[in-house]
Amino acid sequence: MVKVITYGTYDLLHYGHIKLLERAKALGDYLIVGVTSDDYDKSRGKINNRQTLMERVNAVIATGLADEVIVEEYDGQKIDDIIRYGIDIFTLGSDWEGKFDYLNAYCKVIYLPRTEGISSSEIRASQGHINMGIIDSSLSADKFIKEAEYVNGISVKYCNNDYSMLDAVYISSEPEKRYEYIKSALQAGKHVLCEAPFALAEDECRELIQFAKEKKLVLMPSIKTAYLTAFNRLVLMAKSGKIGEIISIDATCTSLRDNQYSFFSWASIAMMPIMKLLGTEYRFKRIISRYSCENCKIDEFTKVEFVFDKAVASIKLASAAKSEGELIITGTKGYIYVPAPWWKTDYFELRFENTTENKRFFYQLDGEGIRYEIAAFSNRVCKGYTSCAVTDAEVISISKLTEAFLRGEDTIRI
Repeated sequence: MVKVITYGTYDLLHYGHIKLLERAKALGDYLIVGVTSDDYDKSRGKINNRQTLMERVNAVIATGLADEVIVEEYDGQKIDDIIRYGIDIFTLGSDWEGKFDYLNAYCKVIYLPRTEGISSSEIRASQGHINMGIIDSSLSADKFIKEAEYVNGISVKYCNNDYSMLDAVYISSEPEKRYEYIKSALQAGKHVLCEAPFALAEDECRELIQFAKEKKLVLMPSIKTAYLTAFNRLVLMAKSGKIGEIISIDATCTSLRDNQYSFFSWASIAMMPIMKLLGTEYRFKRIISRYSCENCKIDEFTKVEFVFDKAVASIKLASAAKSEGELIITGTKGYIYVPAPWWKTDYFELRFENTTENKRFFYQLDGEGIRYEIAAFSNRVCKGYTSCAVTDAEVISISKLTEAFLRGEDTIRI
């Protein structure tokens, strides 16, 4: 029996995929098809698959061409699979020619001609192209435009409140302008991706979320950390009880920036691990802020302490002070440590009393998470996904804390 193996993402399975699988099948007696996992695709820069892993696996099975389907999850797996399954022929499309010649040491390598004029990237773009405009500019706007280039089917440009040729807008303005910008865009029938907080008051935030639902439009927060694979993995590990019951979370975010609010620069990001692990219903909070002068409005440094039913948490934010930007999640059995800058999470550790039990976890990170949130936004707009990395309750909680900060509620000035 001649065993053949091939690999692919198989997103939006099309005629070209099927012809390639037919050619691979004809090379031998038994065809194994490896479908790449979502995490592995992210590590290779493919971040906006329209279909989930199971949808893609089922599509390959439905062709009836694969005798066996496996999942490709890591670099080096091809060699492992060739040895494990006793493969005689490894095959891929001719656009990979030469790339996998090293596998000739393990089996025969054959590159097959691809069907001209068909690609999943082009199909993704044609099925759901989004014209997106940037409302008001900030330091993050230029970076957003560059990161959008990695996501198929989306075009981004600056606009001056002219929504006529747009499907969606990205709002990165000063916090006090966001409410009006969001409301205006929603009234014009446009989907919105906006930095958090959406509004400076809890009621205004709730109003915007409800208005978007009534208009059947996507209103999604832009908090890049929430879309990182590593961040979501550490949240899952913490929730699974790996470090026992969580009793404390401490997040520090600092960056020296002239004339920038510490709170508005960092609060939405710093709150993410706290809200994900402890929720949004804290019993008590205390805000401690330092200003450069008595009548100054811009905080140089702010620390917020929270008390929950069975845990405590704190965020430390600064634009005119510097500290180690780490995240520590303390549990009854151990703790999770994320080194600076933790908000660009690509690595974290589980640490225990017995250090031989410590574990390290590494994940590929490209583009600080911005391209991942753009891809998530595209999937919600084009494919109707309803889930979001940041919940409505979390968005509202950020605005609620913002309102308390501006009012000086439970605040000590130093």
